[in-house]
Amino acid sequence: MENKSYSYSFSSGKDAKQIFETLKDVPQWWHGLFGEEINGSYQVVNDEFTFKAGDRVHYSKQRLLEIDPFRKIAWLVTESNLTFANKTDEWTGTKIEFEIIPDGGKNRVTFTHTGLVPPMECYESCSGAWTMYLQRLEEKLK
Repeated sequence: MENKSYSYSFSSGKDAKQIFETLKDVPQWWHGLFGEEINGSYQVVNDEFTFKAGDRVHYSKQRLLEIDPFRKIAWLVTESNLTFANKTDEWTGTKIEFEIIPDGGKNRVTFTHTGLVPPMECYESCSGAWTMYLQRLEEKLK
């Protein structure tokens, strides 16, 4: 099995500014499936927010690392507690990012969770949840 980080890509007819504003507002895309709670700030570099879901089965804290308007946004996971995994801090030190790339009159949105790789115990359930969130985002940004 390859050690490639989880990634998901889709094409959007929305302009890069609309896409970026949606991605920058974390609750607009990381919600609606598992009773999520998002607290904190996520607008400027070094802002931090926490994410809790599934009756606290998942807890993580993210710090905004990079913001390149209309092109890229990235967070570093600084804390994690995945109570369903033996190694509960598997996400700590991983990076969550979106890139927006012009693509033939549309925009390609690529999400990558760098460090979320198949050998991780949580990979199957975490990548499955990411896919569900990202499919909802894709529908929203058609």
